[in-house]
Amino acid sequence: MNPVTRRVHVRVPATSANLGSGFDTVGLALDYHDELTFTLSDDPADTDAHVNIEGEGAQTLPRDETHLVVSTFRRACRTFGLGRFGFTLEAHNRIPQARGMGSSAEAIVAGIAAAAAFAQEGELNRSAIFDLAATIEGHPDNVAPAVFGGLTVSWDFSTAEGVGSVPIPGGEPLHGGFHTVNYPVDPAITAAVFVPDYELSTEKARQALPATLPYRDAVYNVSRVGLLPAAMNPGALAAATTASDTADGDAAVSVSAASPALAATANTLLYTATQDKLHQPYRAALMEPSWNLIERFRSHGYAAAVSGAGPCVLVLHYGDAREAIDAIAAEDLASGHWRVLHLPIDTTGVTVERG
Repeated sequence: MNPVTRRVHVRVPATSANLGSGFDTVGLALDYHDELTFTLSDDPADTDAHVNIEGEGAQTLPRDETHLVVSTFRRACRTFGLGRFGFTLEAHNRIPQARGMGSSAEAIVAGIAAAAAFAQEGELNRSAIFDLAATIEGHPDNVAPAVFGGLTVSWDFSTAEGVGSVPIPGGEPLHGGFHTVNYPVDPAITAAVFVPDYELSTEKARQALPATLPYRDAVYNVSRVGLLPAAMNPGALAAATTASDTADGDAAVSVSAASPALAATANTLLYTATQDKLHQPYRAALMEPSWNLIERFRSHGYAAAVSGAGPCVLVLHYGDAREAIDAIAAEDLASGHWRVLHLPIDTTGVTVERG
């Protein structure tokens, strides 16, 4: 099958996984993007990848077939029925590498989305992109928000040996493998991401986790992660609660984003929903500066957590608290070892442009 276009531009958001309580399941897309352009070679004899990189990773990432975007793109092209062809990849990277902002998920999603855009016209098949991306990444928590945007909760559904799916009455069969649900996020919720000048590999962070956990700690996290969808969309929760409390059930409900009561409820929920006992305490020694910053924010009532495997620190807040958040971290920012990104939530996920 031949490509349907000669050029594809891909835009993929940064992501933050876990959000404290949602270890390996919850992800959030951030309005901070890498942009990549794939241009097919005019020479039929040229089947190589030519990689140019600007920004993050320009001095460290490979510029050949071992680049994660390129290797994923090749695999996805085979999956979608495309042959091998030469191309130039122009990568404009903003997402920090090995910091817990989903740089590997971004690379994987970018490669697959580009291959899908070369393979067929029309809208992206996001479910197909997610399936392949989660399989390549090995876990879905970052790739899900990179594909769909917003807040996602993902899981790996295992079926019995020899059984590919489970029939669901009145619905599609539930197949084995990775799945995700996309939740709306209130536009008043913003993220502050504190990026340190040191790295931490996901593999090393995983090695710090214990083989077993106390049952009470598992229950603790289950009770917190169940609050995350409500905490991330408190306006809808407030409207639903007000409506249910109205005697006739059809009175007009007005919930103001500027309401002090709503802001207080939202930030209380965010603080509680981001509490964790499953992974962060065990990794704290690997990222002491990050952990100290998290504890300082939480002592002031802010919903702070490790972003992904770290060492970035994520602070979620309902309403504008930029000055207060920066003031708490003023000493860290002044040290020159940290920078902060104040970001809205991305609700779109990966996008492509052909031609």
